[in-house]
Amino acid sequence: MVFLNLKIWTWRTGPSWPCQERCFCATPSRLGMVKPLRLPGSGWVALAPKLCLAWQGMLLLKNSNFPSNMHLLQGDLGVASSLLVEGATGGKVAQLKITQRLRLDQPKLDEVNRRIKVAGPNGYAILLAVPGASDNRSAAGASEAATTSTQRPLRNLVSYLKQKQAAGVISLPVGGNKDKENSGVLHAFPPCDFSQQFLDSTAKALAKSEDDYLVMIIVRGAS
Repeated sequence: MVFLNLKIWTWRTGPSWPCQERCFCATPSRLGMVKPLRLPGSGWVALAPKLCLAWQGMLLLKNSNFPSNMHLLQGDLGVASSLLVEGATGGKVAQLKITQRLRLDQPKLDEVNRRIKVAGPNGYAILLAVPGASDNRSAAGASEAATTSTQRPLRNLVSYLKQKQAAGVISLPVGGNKDKENSGVLHAFPPCDFSQQFLDSTAKALAKSEDDYLVMIIVRGAS
């Protein structure tokens, strides 16, 4: 008999964290319900058959904002929900600002893989960022970002990172946190050999275009 672990997410309603529909998740042992995906340097892990919406808001870079939705690919959704917050208040954030870049050099990519492996299944989340609604102004902080920066399509950010041969870096939670256990780092990878390994046909169908998505890797712990 095959059992299905049904998780119903009941987050607060709001533009940046909408209530989730049923999200069907399963463990690696419940094969047949989930297509397994192999992590570099690790064993087989489960990929939820439905890409849960994990975050909705704007990515910021310099004077531009990029409306985006992030969907869970693999890992722990709780890592994303606990770190994509304001450090001082713990409230959900509607904007994430890229402040650094990580060159797509092999030693640095190996270090990202190492950190995922060390973090374990409950210490990381891998998300797929796709274009969000361009008319979303009601989320807390989103309207302010829209008035102080120029809104551009996500593909412009993807193109920029590909041109720089780099991933964007965001320290979490937003504004910082003295508690290392409740801090982490997000890397936003453009389409490349490294990010492709985390995608299956379902994720690629959601992305629709090779130039219009980012693979977001969140790892808990000090950067």
